[in-house]
Amino acid sequence: GEIMEYKEDNRWRTTSEEKRLLERLSHNHYEDARRAAERHRQVRQNVQSWIRPGLRMIDICERLEQMNRDLVEADGLERDIAFPTGCSLNNVAAHWTPNGGDETVLHEDDECKIDFGAHVNGRIIDCAFTVAFNPRYEPLMNAVREATNAGIREAGIDVRLCDVGEAIQEVMESHEVELDGKMYQVKCVRNLNGHSIEPYRIH
Repeated sequence: GEIMEYKEDNRWRTTSEEKRLLERLSHNHYEDARRAAERHRQVRQNVQSWIRPGLRMIDICERLEQMNRDLVEADGLERDIAFPTGCSLNNVAAHWTPNGGDETVLHEDDECKIDFGAHVNGRIIDCAFTVAFNPRYEPLMNAVREATNAGIREAGIDVRLCDVGEAIQEVMESHEVELDGKMYQVKCVRNLNGHSIEPYRIH
């Protein structure tokens, strides 16, 4: 994982003895989350190595979920996938997953958002990544990457979520992309927000 130092008013959390003691009391929860996060990272890297145009979306999801279960050593409520895999295409922003019998295929000009989760003892890791095969989408992918990194830099304990969102939006909307000879300003999806994650509970 990437370590981000606290910013400005929150820097004291690194040196406070009380905060460090509280962190140690939650050690087991952190270890569960780290284990789930490492499995999640391994699955993501594996999927990025084989996902390609021509595959059915349902096959992508089933293969990803099986690897997720294998790596996390699925065992009912103790360890498993956290929720059905989302694999939203193009203008579908999030939360689409194919049902049995769906024949939707990933194409060369598609951009696909893969959203999946793993949990260990209820500590859920929920993360998504985007794949695009046409180089014309690279400026858009760079905008999203920069905005994501801005959000990570702003995040931390006691940070207001609106401040994190504002930082992400500012970076995202500073970008433009050219598609078919026309310039477009990159915009955030206004009605797609974050959500809470609690032990064994998401959304």
